[in-house]
Amino acid sequence: MIHFMSSPWNGDLMSYKRLILQMALILANLSLAFLGGWLAHDYLNPTELDLPVLAQAHEIVLGHAFDPIPAAPSLEYGMIRGMLSEFDDPNTRFVEPPQHELETDNLEGNFGGIGVRLVRGAENAPLLYPFPDGPAAEAGVIDGDRLFAVDQREVLSDLSDDEIIALLRGPEGQRVSITVLRAPDDTPLEFNIRRAQIDLPSVTWHLTPEEPRLGVLEINLIAASTPEEIKAAVSDLEGQGAEKYLLDLRDNGGGLLEPGVEVARLFLEDGTIMRQQFRDQDTTSYEVHKAGALVDIPLLVLINHGTASAAEIVAGALQTNGRAQLLGSPSYGKDSVQFIFDLQDGSSLHI
Repeated sequence: MIHFMSSPWNGDLMSYKRLILQMALILANLSLAFLGGWLAHDYLNPTELDLPVLAQAHEIVLGHAFDPIPAAPSLEYGMIRGMLSEFDDPNTRFVEPPQHELETDNLEGNFGGIGVRLVRGAENAPLLYPFPDGPAAEAGVIDGDRLFAVDQREVLSDLSDDEIIALLRGPEGQRVSITVLRAPDDTPLEFNIRRAQIDLPSVTWHLTPEEPRLGVLEINLIAASTPEEIKAAVSDLEGQGAEKYLLDLRDNGGGLLEPGVEVARLFLEDGTIMRQQFRDQDTTSYEVHKAGALVDIPLLVLINHGTASAAEIVAGALQTNGRAQLLGSPSYGKDSVQFIFDLQDGSSLHI
């Protein structure tokens, strides 16, 4: 038997009208949702709309390139570098994840690691030389062990030093598994090592042999730990009989702004260290509010063309405030502050 649906006109007219009204409201809501999504796409994803030529070129390359498409994220990284090159500014640059991790460790003055030095052997093989009393040495790693794998990832000879070191480093207290091949028969050995804090000193010091009353402070980087390292170095040199000091900033490419300001404050009683101005904003001054811990020590500062950025802030502040004479050659001349923005994959933009 075939059943036919009855016409709505044969039923309740008011119910039918309500049905039509509900359908109209649903369609209206769907339209508004679509419009809202389109507008949100417009405002939240302006890149796709503002860079139509890039999007078109990207699509053409993916569809027509004869050579294999570079593995991700190489193509994306190349686009970023091309964009930044248009600024023609050596201080505006892109840094890939392994290099960014190592730079961050250097600026913090320490890292979580297993305490090894990486040396290239025959056929570019990565060899490990553990620090005495470090985690790797305590675990049983010996000089010349060839690194074969880190956390089950094979370490190929074409990996860069930075990539290998980044694999070995990680949060302090966290364990990392390494496999090494030990001579003479390449016996595979696996070690599960707990990472420890490894310090990266930014300051070294010594007394000059010709004049044992002269203490030399060599600062290779302005890191977060540098102000405290300088105070410790001066204390040690004083204990050895130092009466005068040489602050060696040659080939110091800079580092962090705030620690640079704090280094200058160590030696100053008062005055202005630097002034900073953002685009379309008022100038901010960094002042000395109280006498520094090293304000009384006789001081001379060495600089050269490799002295840059935060190191120039220190040298310039000491010279401008009449605290120390500069000796050497003109410094690099970087008069801008560089910001580092972390990206989601561990890479970074330096702007």
